[in-house]
Amino acid sequence: MRGFLAYSTGVACTAALVLPLSFSSGAHAASSQVPDVPGSTQSLPLEAIGPRATDGPLGRSAEQGLTERDVRPFSLVGVVWDDVDAELHGTVQVRTRALGSARWSGWQDVETHNDEHRADRGTEESDSGKVRGSTAPLWVGESDGVEVRVKGGRAERAPLPKGLRLELVDPGAAPEPTEGHEPGVANRTAADTPEGEPEEWDVPPALSEEEPDVLPALSEEEPDEFPGLSEEEPDVLPGLSEEEPDVLPALSEEETKAQAADPEMAEKPYIGPRPSIITRKGWGADESLREKEFAYTTTVKAAFVHHTATGNSYTCAQAPSVLRSIYRYHVVSSGWRDIGYNFAIDKCGNIYEGRAGGVDKAVLGAHTLGFNTDSMGIAVLGTYSLSTPPAAAVTAIAKLTAWKLGLFGADPSGKVVLTSGGSGKYAKGVKVSFNVISGHRDGYITDCPGGRLYSKLGTVRSAAATYQGRG
Repeated sequence: MRGFLAYSTGVACTAALVLPLSFSSGAHAASSQVPDVPGSTQSLPLEAIGPRATDGPLGRSAEQGLTERDVRPFSLVGVVWDDVDAELHGTVQVRTRALGSARWSGWQDVETHNDEHRADRGTEESDSGKVRGSTAPLWVGESDGVEVRVKGGRAERAPLPKGLRLELVDPGAAPEPTEGHEPGVANRTAADTPEGEPEEWDVPPALSEEEPDVLPALSEEEPDEFPGLSEEEPDVLPGLSEEEPDVLPALSEEETKAQAADPEMAEKPYIGPRPSIITRKGWGADESLREKEFAYTTTVKAAFVHHTATGNSYTCAQAPSVLRSIYRYHVVSSGWRDIGYNFAIDKCGNIYEGRAGGVDKAVLGAHTLGFNTDSMGIAVLGTYSLSTPPAAAVTAIAKLTAWKLGLFGADPSGKVVLTSGGSGKYAKGVKVSFNVISGHRDGYITDCPGGRLYSKLGTVRSAAATYQGRG
């Protein structure tokens, strides 16, 4: 077996600020031991391959890769490089071997245009010196063999970026579900169940008394305020406690307003009912990886919809593993402070908490380069350029935006003006008019969220406005 680098180092906190903070190097530390925390990342430097492998320095080779080899188990792949501002002009393809078998996949394309998914330029997160260039990650399922090839594009005649490495991510074992709760099926109904998958229950039943996975509806004798989000809480919240529920239950409109963290939010005239949300604890986030402090923006004026471009081969039961893999890829491989998206949605319509800091707060994400301020990013797990997104996922976007945008007084069917922080489409300082619910491509030259999902956003806007009671 070829040697490889493995790391599972966390991030360090240096000050209690509510702005993006610098974080630890995340350097590629050599180790031959299995990490103590769930999940791991193998980082393998690419080599010059092909007929011109010996021509010139490695950084200018027309083709780099790794030949077929055995590796430790992994489920998600991606390629990273040293300079975050360098673009990979060309193609990246991988083939993998299913775990414990001799069965190899065919060559699969990895999305190379991923620069637009990151923190805004000029922010402390972006300028930390730790952020690396990266492809989109690709979910391949449990595997223990890999081959990769990266070819430079002929038209651009640009050299491949320096420091190319193949990242192989093992999401680790799923968290043990508490009684009555199976991660990844909180919102599923019989109508939303994809063909060929078993039906699941819609909302998890009542759970153990020691630690509920779903908080029950409030009675008249119970406090109106949602514990842990009181007015007395500091702007920088402590790390998530062990008592964090796995799932925040769906609430009625009245319950939603009663549990609003800010009394002014509860007075907003149009707030959609809060949908069920699987928390970071519920999908098994390793909180030792991320930056310990949280970063906030002023408000939430807009929602940008994305697809993760990780492929559609996952099952809904695997969605938490996909999310743990993306989280680890964003933080450990790409050098971000946390997962970039504020929320994620799987093909069955389950909604997941993304970047830490509070689901009802204006958490600053890293999802739409140039427009992360005063917005939130919602990523649907999968690739929807040629595949039609399931109705359950589209409905979940509408329910989530009706609630979260409503908390900040935004009309899902309206327009909003945002100031560009600098993107490939709009120069820094340019004021841009967006739909309140927009696709990533509206703010950057990209295919994201894929043509098929983008075409559903009109339906999302109308449905979200109706959920807010505007229709």
